[in-house]
Amino acid sequence: MEKNLFNIVHDTISVEEVKNQVSRREAGAITLFVGTVREFTKGKRTLSLEYQAYESMAVKMLSQIGKEIKGRWPDTCVAITHRIGKLEISDIAIVIAVSSPHRKTAYKANEYAIERIKQIVPIWKKEFWEDGTRWIGDQLETTEYPEGKPGKED
Repeated sequence: MEKNLFNIVHDTISVEEVKNQVSRREAGAITLFVGTVREFTKGKRTLSLEYQAYESMAVKMLSQIGKEIKGRWPDTCVAITHRIGKLEISDIAIVIAVSSPHRKTAYKANEYAIERIKQIVPIWKKEFWEDGTRWIGDQLETTEYPEGKPGKED
């Protein structure tokens, strides 16, 4: 049975489950990136975040990133899970796991993954602050949307 390595979920992410997806006998290293909701951004206190995605396209783009990584670092295995919906401070928003026979490759591939996610995956977040809200999105241009929801229906 083939593993589903690239996922958009609505519930809590299990770091252990994502890690286990890339665990293999030939791997000498597994790097994990666990992105969480932070309380302060640019001096503003965040109360919560809401992530939305064009889900089918987001999964497709996560898979593309996995293929890009495999092309650059053939001995890697990658799994990425991103959560959408309302998240509170310290909640896990994303987990990226990369296994490789050697640690440097795993580190490089993991960093590549998060940077590409920010560039091409159609996921938007609405930041809720003490004094207002703002949509952050349009992955290709990193445009900030004041108080209006960008068009992104599935």
